[in-house]
Amino acid sequence: MKICIYGASSNAIDLSFINAGETLGETIANNNCTVVFGGGAAGLMGAVARGAHRKNGEIIGICPSFFNVDGALFTDCTQMIYTETMRERKQLLDEMSDAFIITPGGIGTFDEFFEIYTLRQLAAHKKPIAIYNTNGYYNPLIDMLNNAIDKNFMPKTNMDLLFISDNPHKILEYIKSYNPADYEAAEFKFIK
Repeated sequence: MKICIYGASSNAIDLSFINAGETLGETIANNNCTVVFGGGAAGLMGAVARGAHRKNGEIIGICPSFFNVDGALFTDCTQMIYTETMRERKQLLDEMSDAFIITPGGIGTFDEFFEIYTLRQLAAHKKPIAIYNTNGYYNPLIDMLNNAIDKNFMPKTNMDLLFISDNPHKILEYIKSYNPADYEAAEFKFIK
């Protein structure tokens, strides 16, 4: 099973996030799953890749060719795929993956999360999505989503499309046992 990881590319984050990312990578490899990620050596992207590499896991990096500068890319990938654009990168990340884990990150991670979440809500894919909520990082996001439900901007069933945990073992259990509900896009038009 190929698991896409979205996450920070910055090393200026607290070490606890880096350590949690490495543990996630180790857990993925220990479950005989493949890491599919943006190819970066820094931040949580690099941390997850290092953890998987430490356990001899398969790692597929996907990045635009203009990122191929000294030190920017994780050099121990099993396979590195170069694209021309960021849009192509995102498309390949989505197409090649069987599941998605969102680790803490910034605007790029938010963009990736909301796109894959929207596509799941529209039944454009039926792959599991998990949020790795290290140190409660995503609590404000979860509050925002629940506020959107409370104010009738989205249906409560949208939260059923996410698994949220700070435990990598529980996330892998969820992904490996995932049985997609047969959501139809019409259910989410939310017309009253």
